Amino acid sequence: MALTPVEVSHAPLEAGGAGAAIERWTLRAGAVEVTVLTLGATLHTVRTPDRTGAVAQLLLSSELLSAILGPARHYGATVGRYANRIADSRITLDGVDHPLAPTGNGVTLHGGPDGFANRIWSAQPVGDGERAGVRLSLHSPDGDQGFPGALDVSVDYLLGPDGELSIEYHAVTTRPTVVNLTNHAYFNLAGEGSGDVLGHLLTLDADAYTPTDQRQIPYGPYEPVAGTPFDFTSATPIGKGIAEDHPQLTGPGGYDHNWVLRPRPADGSPGRAALLEDPVSGRTLEVLTTEPGLQVYTANSFQGAVTGESGVAYGPFSGVALETQHHPDSPHHPEYPSTVLRPGEEFRSITVLRFSPCFPLGHAV
Repeated sequence: MALTPVEVSHAPLEAGGAGAAIERWTLRAGAVEVTVLTLGATLHTVRTPDRTGAVAQLLLSSELLSAILGPARHYGATVGRYANRIADSRITLDGVDHPLAPTGNGVTLHGGPDGFANRIWSAQPVGDGERAGVRLSLHSPDGDQGFPGALDVSVDYLLGPDGELSIEYHAVTTRPTVVNLTNHAYFNLAGEGSGDVLGHLLTLDADAYTPTDQRQIPYGPYEPVAGTPFDFTSATPIGKGIAEDHPQLTGPGGYDHNWVLRPRPADGSPGRAALLEDPVSGRTLEVLTTEPGLQVYTANSFQGAVTGESGVAYGPFSGVALETQHHPDSPHHPEYPSTVLRPGEEFRSITVLRFSPCFPLGHAV
């Protein structure tokens, strides 16, 4: 039986006021619905069924513009020009020093205080046959937040008829620069507002991670995960080791670390990075990526500043971010995979989110 094509529509986030300048794009494939905002090229909501067919919204998010512009501004956003942290708020390229806009604590985080998450991106429909979605585009001028080179960036959200969501990034520059883009969605496979994710099972295709200092900057070589609370090489409850007396956990109060993924496929296609499972609902999320690293953040510092559509305020561990990216502070670590982009080159990165069960159109529940 042929699957019905993916449906794509869009409308203003709000009928008037500041929200009228932000578009909400909706992608539907059977029982799966995804919404994307032009503010921050944000993955705003994802709705999928559980093993019984009951649909829930799986991302931490808010419908309040005040929250979207405030404490929830990174929820689901595309962060850049450099995701994660750069030490000392400066980079050196070809012998030239470039001071960056600092975000505090001696680092530049997620591209600076006015990073890509704060920008309204232009949007247009895009498709490649069975898949359909939206392309978000942004021009970042030379010197934006201190980064050299004018950068033209696009992010494609493409939904397939089977409910598989692909996030595809492209960028070109006019001068040598560094680029590291990711999506900052927080997942709770039981449904947002349903409690914490400490009982979710997590598998990571990674045998090492990058330990960090008090600024959460990597300070040395990769460390093996074996025998530590960072070992998720087989399905392990997120909460199993999160409270252990380990020097890497006491500072951030949980996981906020980069795992070094096993080598990616030689043909440049996405390879598996993570599998997240909720034993109660039966929902799973498989993450595939072309990126060499995965930052796992368990919402350790959440204190109820954002309330979701469930009416529940988000506290610690209410979701988990699985951020596919290059390693933190790569510009200062020549031993890490390079994040340098030069004129004439194209930055390309793909992350795939496979939700199951998804019950595409034509599937009997």
